Parts: sequence; structure tokens; C-alpha cells
Amino acid sequence: MVLQRLQGPRIFVESGKELVHEDQNQHSAYVLCSGWAYSYKGLRDGQRQIIDIQMAGDLLGIRSLLLKTSDQSIVALTDVEVRKISTERLSDVFRSAPRVALALLWAVSKDEAMLVEHLVSLGKRDAAMRTVHMLLELGARAEIVGLGTPEGFSCPISQSILADSLGITPIHLNRVLRQLRESKLLVFKDGLVTFIDRRKLIELFEMDFAYLNQNTAAERL
Repeated sequence: MVLQRLQGPRIFVESGKELVHEDQNQHSAYVLCSGWAYSYKGLRDGQRQIIDIQMAGDLLGIRSLLLKTSDQSIVALTDVEVRKISTERLSDVFRSAPRVALALLWAVSKDEAMLVEHLVSLGKRDAAMRTVHMLLELGARAEIVGLGTPEGFSCPISQSILADSLGITPIHLNRVLRQLRESKLLVFKDGLVTFIDRRKLIELFEMDFAYLNQNTAAERL
């Protein structure tokens, strides 16, 4: 497979270790083979905004691969296995297999669609809607790669990391999760998200999965 030519050997990275740090020169992109990771931007006062949470099958750092320095840090959320994407071979592979270039462009476009949705959440949705949208999105993505079902998924994300993804405090997040649990809609406990009434969650919190369901475009490549 041509895409394999872009990838190096599997690399094991322990939980909590950085794969890429913000402002790094000669940074790399990776295919996440197993485990979970997250990307973030740090602030001078020590706070951070988590940009995205990645799981097996996702590309890490692909959006900033051709920038002079990385615009974000990428950290292993769990123990992960990754394969480095060789920037040295990109030009040769793109010339010999333009469909690979289109496939990577599709992957970047899908990432962009998720980032746009996250931006809307941060700017216009209240804390409960942000939380439900994020957990439903993660659940749908986990289901696509065989890591979850419509009823729920194993979620290694701490409340602190989830709060930093949503732009709220852990205390506020805990209050939202308690309300959702008491309303018999969902439970997030002991690393497991359970959708008690997924259909009602989708209706009440106006979740539209269209931005995740773009496979028909990929199939035309």
C-alpha cells in the first residue's frame, strides 16, 4: 500500500509523554495506531486550551506538519503506539500517487470540520450542550473504530482534561455531569461513558452528526 511508504516503524510512547511540543522545530506528524492522545495550546499563566482529543486511527500533527514550528503540543493520554509520517517522502509519494495526497487532504478536512464544531461550542453553546456534544462526538468516533457502541464507550479522559476541552472549570463540569446523571440521560463514571437515553440526548441538545459522516466524499477519492 502506497500510504505505508509514508510511515516509519511503530513507536511506543508512555502515558503523559509529549510527542510534539508547541514551537518545536523539525516537528513530525504521526498515525495513532493504538491508545488516546490530545493536542493543546498553553498560556503563559499555566492554563491550557485542549484543541482536540485523538484516538486510534487518527492523524496527529498533520495540520501543522508543513509549518516552520509546531503550533500545538501533542501528549499521549494513555500509553500509545504511533508511526511517524516521513516528510522526506511526501513529495515523491504525492507525485507517484496523487490519490494518497487527496486522502490526506480528506483527513485534514475532516479534522477541520470537527474543529469548526468545537469552535461553535466554545462560542455559542452553554456548558451542558458543550458537554453532551463532546461526549456524543467521542462516542460516535469510538464506535466507528470499534472502541464503543451506541450505548457507550470506555473513556480514559479525566474530568480535568474534559473541562479544558470544553472551556469550563472541573467544578462546573462535575455539576453538569451530575445533572445529566440525575436526569437519567448519561453517566460518566470510572472511565466509562454510558448513554442512558441517547436518542433523547440527541434531540434535547440538538446534536447533528453530519460533520462526522463524510465517508462518501472519501470514497470518491
